[in-house]
Amino acid sequence: MLEGAELLNNGELNKQGLEMTESIYFTDVEKGEENKLVDFVLVWEEKPSDPQWSVNKTKREIFLQNLEAEGLELESEECGGGNALRFIKIHAPMEVLRRYAEILKIRMPIKKFSADMLHSESAEGAEMLEFKLTQLDGTTKEQVGSMIRIPLFSDVHDELKSWFEKFQEPFYPSEAIFNRSNSQFTAVYSRDKDYLFNHNDSKFFSPATRSGILEFLLKRKRFSEDPEDDFAFGISKLISDGAYLAFYPLHDGGIHTEGSQRKLLYDEWASLKKFWKYQPLDAVRDYYGVKMGLYFAWLGYYTFMLIPPSIVGIFCFLYGVLTYSTDIPIKEICDGAMGNTTMCPICDEFCDFWSLRDSCKMTQAKYFFDNGTTVFFAVFMSLWAVIFLEFWKRYSAEITHRWDVFGYDPEEEHPRPEYLVELRDVEERTINFITQTSEPKPPFWKMKLPGILISWTSVMMFVMLALITVIAIILYRMSMVAALAAVNDSTIKSNWSLFISMTGAAINLVLILIFNYIYEFLAIWLTEKELHRTQTGFDNALTLKIYLFQFVNYYASIFYIAFVKGQFVGTPNEYTRFMSWRQEECSPGGCFIELCIQLAIIFMGKQFMLSVMEYYMPLMWKVFNLVKLAGWKNEETGKEEVTPQYIKDFKLVEWGHQGLFYEYLEMVLQYGFITIFVCAFPLAPFFAFCNNVLELRLDAKKILVQHRRPIAQKVQSIGVWMDIMETLGRISIITNAFIIALTSEFIPKAVYRGFYSQDGSLTGYVNYTLSYFDPMDIDRTSHVNLTLAPELCRYPDYKFAPWEADKYTNNAQFWHIWFARLLFVVIFENLVACTIMAMRLAIPDISSNLKYRIRREAYITKEIIIRTERLKKDGKVRGKSGSAPVLNSPDLRTEGETSQTNSTQRRNAGADGVSGGGGLERSSSTGDVQLILKDEEGQA
Repeated sequence: MLEGAELLNNGELNKQGLEMTESIYFTDVEKGEENKLVDFVLVWEEKPSDPQWSVNKTKREIFLQNLEAEGLELESEECGGGNALRFIKIHAPMEVLRRYAEILKIRMPIKKFSADMLHSESAEGAEMLEFKLTQLDGTTKEQVGSMIRIPLFSDVHDELKSWFEKFQEPFYPSEAIFNRSNSQFTAVYSRDKDYLFNHNDSKFFSPATRSGILEFLLKRKRFSEDPEDDFAFGISKLISDGAYLAFYPLHDGGIHTEGSQRKLLYDEWASLKKFWKYQPLDAVRDYYGVKMGLYFAWLGYYTFMLIPPSIVGIFCFLYGVLTYSTDIPIKEICDGAMGNTTMCPICDEFCDFWSLRDSCKMTQAKYFFDNGTTVFFAVFMSLWAVIFLEFWKRYSAEITHRWDVFGYDPEEEHPRPEYLVELRDVEERTINFITQTSEPKPPFWKMKLPGILISWTSVMMFVMLALITVIAIILYRMSMVAALAAVNDSTIKSNWSLFISMTGAAINLVLILIFNYIYEFLAIWLTEKELHRTQTGFDNALTLKIYLFQFVNYYASIFYIAFVKGQFVGTPNEYTRFMSWRQEECSPGGCFIELCIQLAIIFMGKQFMLSVMEYYMPLMWKVFNLVKLAGWKNEETGKEEVTPQYIKDFKLVEWGHQGLFYEYLEMVLQYGFITIFVCAFPLAPFFAFCNNVLELRLDAKKILVQHRRPIAQKVQSIGVWMDIMETLGRISIITNAFIIALTSEFIPKAVYRGFYSQDGSLTGYVNYTLSYFDPMDIDRTSHVNLTLAPELCRYPDYKFAPWEADKYTNNAQFWHIWFARLLFVVIFENLVACTIMAMRLAIPDISSNLKYRIRREAYITKEIIIRTERLKKDGKVRGKSGSAPVLNSPDLRTEGETSQTNSTQRRNAGADGVSGGGGLERSSSTGDVQLILKDEEGQA
């Protein structure tokens, strides 16, 4: 929080800093009164020509009256310069914050206690072990089990721990924003135990806590005096009705305002120069809330965990680069007699017989990724995926406990405004079991079922379109094979396979991005038609739709190359055809290198394009907000530097409900690439790591610079994304096993070495993998020119030769290799699955240290309360009178209570909202959400 203007070295006030400081406080403050921080801003547009202007004006007046009656202080501002925009600045006094911190059961840090106060005889007797609080300032540095010391082991452990802490020193952010000892004891806030909390600290309520309390109030206050209108409440509904344009928490200054938390975050968190430092996660949580902090904690953890697979992947790649010159099959193809082998045509009509040496470069490139380390890397990544998720659970438990959301249970959600708009003409009503309010009931056969059917049939249609795109790319590659076969240029002929693979993957990437962009708008519209009552239900349904489509869209072509391409070609005497089209064969060098190219281009191209789009798209959206401010100009100088902060923030782009959704989606899709297909491209984790280092800092910069301050939200986990990643981990075991078994040459080489090689080496392996064919027996529908045909040609398969009885049918080697492939899949999957089960049992989701620490903190807090109450009883501590809580639930409502509107520019009501009156329908918060309390018989 910005406390004042920054002083220069010469003692003069920084003028710009002072102006920015003043713009985040109320301007109409009486002499001697403390500055009042602007917590929230409401914006509307004054349009008398609008048919709904009078209705919206009444709604705003009632809404603001109810906010004032709650104790909030309001101040209105006009934009000036003939602009129709109006701003309402909202300040929450300490009394309101304390009251709702108690109502919402927010955990707050307890204050320091002196040793003399806590050192008193135990109420349970003098024989009881004396309670000791080693950290009197409220911080917890003690370690569970520290009393148990094994002399040699403990000394070594302490020495290693000290060395590791010294090693970490350079990676910590500046102490101005990062406090390593900031873990404090907390307790659920209660006004009758105010001695536990330090209310005099200006930062007692963090910006995120203030934002959360204000949002709670803004989303519950009514804007209609009609008692029959059950859903005339909440700022979201007012924005949906057009009464307001926006509402947002105020940034505490600009990115260059000295002393502001925003500038500190910009310098220490969003700077690419600090990419090698830890994130100041506590500061991010305090400024943006738990939900935003947890995303960046996960992203930072994920990026850090990519370091081991990046190192191992680079090692596997370098092994291939350094040893390819010693590989016997490469020598036989590039320099040996097998290079002169004549191969059968790989396409109809236009393709000719070709030499095996033409595949030399592709065979070399394939060995870089498909070598002796491939199986090891696949096993390593399968285990890494489990370790990553299991340790994230432990790390997440530590963070959520530190941020006081461990076991957090969100409150009951109210219906979405969009949901109520869809049901505005529905007359049938139902009673919500939790809130006991009347809600419209969507007709199942008339609205609910048709919406679901339309939604999911549309989703399936787009999934089919994504698959059709894959077929179109297949046709493109097949046509390009025929087209390039007719070109006589030697350079093209020697690199045609690489050219076709790269251009096909690039076209596929462009189509993927176009389809994603179109589908996102459609998915939101379709999800609206499903009539989801709450925002959580809507978000979960939208997540499922978009991820399902993007999973198919991104991975379909890769699945095709990995498991389908080249598997059902047939033999040259009778090719397998689909609608007269011959099935696509693997390029010279095999399908593995094609899979690698496809994966690399789509993976890296997606990362680059999405990073560019997500950073620069908000700049385009800012234009719309600038248009609304077209008539505004600062009357004194017109300079941007002295523009009030609330106007600067309005120019920025709203973060929105789906803001973090697309961030998680991008990263989870990336996670799929580096787990499901990683053995085909071992460098994927390294490129993902490089991307994420930039992504983390650019995301931070984007949120700080281009977006309004998001409303702080509490969550206890990353939600459905954890389930998706666990599912991807299970899928990756299967896919990597089949890629090694079907696409890689690991199994054929192992079988040849073990059963067919005379000396246990790969000498003769290339000849072993090629079958003979008589060109005179070629499939007549291929229209191959046989004028210059050789006596025999070869093709990659395990078939009987033309001079044998069962020519062109599967031979013994074929069945031997397929048996080995299936056996490998079974052994690989079961071995990895059993190892994973053992690891999950060995790694608990919550560390024993954290379990004991939670119990210890609860014990310490209880002891502080017990001993302080005892001291109060003995008269040694004076309690604050009148601190006992009164009935003050936001879920109770008294009808007929109203407050007068202050017609002056500054709106200031100090009422605490406490009301009396009996009956079953009561309220302590005027104009709040209506809730009818029922007795045991259920009668109001």
